[in-house]
Amino acid sequence: MSAPAPLLRRATVEGLGTAALVAVVVGSGIQAGELTHDIGTQLLANSLATVFGLGVLIALLDSVSGAHFNPAVTLAAWFAGRRTGDGPALRDVAAYLPAQVAGAVTGAMLADAMFGKPLLDFSTHERSSWHLWLGEVVATAGLVWLVFGLTRAGRVHLTPLLVASYIGAAYWFTSSTSFANPAVTIGRAFTDTFAGIAPTSVLPFLAAQLLGAAAGLGLVAVCFGRPAVAAGDEVIVPADGQPPAAPARSAEESALA
Repeated sequence: MSAPAPLLRRATVEGLGTAALVAVVVGSGIQAGELTHDIGTQLLANSLATVFGLGVLIALLDSVSGAHFNPAVTLAAWFAGRRTGDGPALRDVAAYLPAQVAGAVTGAMLADAMFGKPLLDFSTHERSSWHLWLGEVVATAGLVWLVFGLTRAGRVHLTPLLVASYIGAAYWFTSSTSFANPAVTIGRAFTDTFAGIAPTSVLPFLAAQLLGAAAGLGLVAVCFGRPAVAAGDEVIVPADGQPPAAPARSAEESALA
């Protein structure tokens, strides 16, 4: 296996990937709103564009950064990897999270610019109700369950297809239309269009998403058990006094949004 890319490159890729994802989500929402006034048709167009865009981005960038594009997935990968030592390090998390948020805001502004909208126009679309928060818990739990479950089941190669398909389905079966991503949620607050969310609605969504991520890890543990730590994984300092090489990036880091 080749050595992992430098952290700066991986963080940059996370920012670019998240920007592209949000540009797809927001841009397709604007386009749909300009082509039809039927809300169902708008949501269908928005969800299909997101499915295709997300699948392409994961397939393209997974080998560089793990294609998280999502702080909930990054934090879950770090938490799950603490015991086995094959997750991202804290310094990776500290680099990924701000890159993802900055990318999401940039992507929303780019989409607005492409359609001649104001570059900085906070959303007025209030999404503040307990059933929407529950929808976000369910959407994020399902996403984390899928991402880490694929790894434990040995089917990581299906991640681009199945994660994109899940997000497309969750657009329709959750009341919140499945944001399932703290960075994307923040980015969508910067556009007063179909895909926007009012800044006052953001914090409860973030809390629901983090709760959902924890629930998703619980579902993985219930279905697959806790990963065993092999004897060979114990940290042993060689005779030359140098620490062992860092483990390669786990496939569990691969995911979405």
